[in-house]
Amino acid sequence: MNKSLFVRIVDRLSNEVQFFRKKQDVTERLGLSALQKCTTAICVLAYGSALDAVDEYLWLGATTARLCVENFVEAIINLFGDEYLRRPTPADLQRLLHIRKLRGFPGMIGSIDCMHWEWKNCLTAWKGQYSRGLGKPTIVLEAVASYDLWIWHEFFGPPGTLNDISGLAHLFLMT
Repeated sequence: MNKSLFVRIVDRLSNEVQFFRKKQDVTERLGLSALQKCTTAICVLAYGSALDAVDEYLWLGATTARLCVENFVEAIINLFGDEYLRRPTPADLQRLLHIRKLRGFPGMIGSIDCMHWEWKNCLTAWKGQYSRGLGKPTIVLEAVASYDLWIWHEFFGPPGTLNDISGLAHLFLMT
């Protein structure tokens, strides 16, 4: 995540959500900052970290980390949901098509990317289904994103499920 986006999120949460404001406890010691709480939530969500893994460098326990994640997710949905967590409008699609045309890609709204992530904790019974001869089980992430990093389509699933075809079919249905 780029720094300006992260700072924008932290500022908005600290100004509009009570949980993310810095408070004093009964001994008049200052609590955690919005920066610490947001960093905790993003680390846990982005890296799939255990709740107590952030204790080493952010100095908070698993229970507090859980509260940070829960409040962060709820706040993101409430504050940014109407703008970013919605289906594209015809105006969005026209804007994207126009920009892609100017860049030499007429008729294209975004770029598709498909990657395999190693699944470290895959159940033994499922290992063969998710391995596809690679030796290690993987899970596929497929995403279509526009130049401004809006994600218009995503898919998680086992390898070999014709992910590219399903993504392309979904894109054609959207336009």
